[in-house]
Amino acid sequence: MKCLSPSLLSADFAVLGDQVALIDEAGAQYVHIDVMDGVFVPSISFGLPVIRSIRPLTERIFDVHLMITEPDRYIDEFAEAGADLLTVHAEACTHLDRTVQRIKEKGILAGVAINPATPVETLSCILGEVDMVLVMSVNPGFGGQKLIPYTVDKIRQVRSLLNRRGLKADIEVDGGVTLENVDQVTQAGANIIVAGSAVFNGDVREIGRAHV
Repeated sequence: MKCLSPSLLSADFAVLGDQVALIDEAGAQYVHIDVMDGVFVPSISFGLPVIRSIRPLTERIFDVHLMITEPDRYIDEFAEAGADLLTVHAEACTHLDRTVQRIKEKGILAGVAINPATPVETLSCILGEVDMVLVMSVNPGFGGQKLIPYTVDKIRQVRSLLNRRGLKADIEVDGGVTLENVDQVTQAGANIIVAGSAVFNGDVREIGRAHV
């Protein structure tokens, strides 16, 4: 099943509640929440208070993407704030297996993200433990970037690896996904599509209805 996860990073924060309602109206299954610390990535975004404030507004899956250093320090807080799926970066975790297990101990789904230049083989040992692999199709930290073409091949590699091992983890793709290239990334094997600019600056209903 293909699902849409609109990214709040591209929402209008002056009317954030209305933007969350728009996601509901469009039938998107997830809400993608990018948490940036200004260290792991250059930008700083939002954190726990924002997540807590919008949690009562929707029953959609809160897909929380931690682009932060030392994510272990905050697993408990994000779970308590309402995260349903917590994704950490392989590049940010000293002991990735332990981090994944700590997330799952909180009773929520665990995802692992890899940046464009990080080899898929990095996930080899942990793949059987995760619920989702997030393939970054841009370098993280800023919205509105164009999809890096070679990341589509990485999606194929992850899907092939999952299939060979008989694993059922989701594959999410994040960065530069538009109405023009969404078919390409889904055909490569991604089944959860993060879209920010294409959703809030375009037509969330169209991308949700026609492509996922």
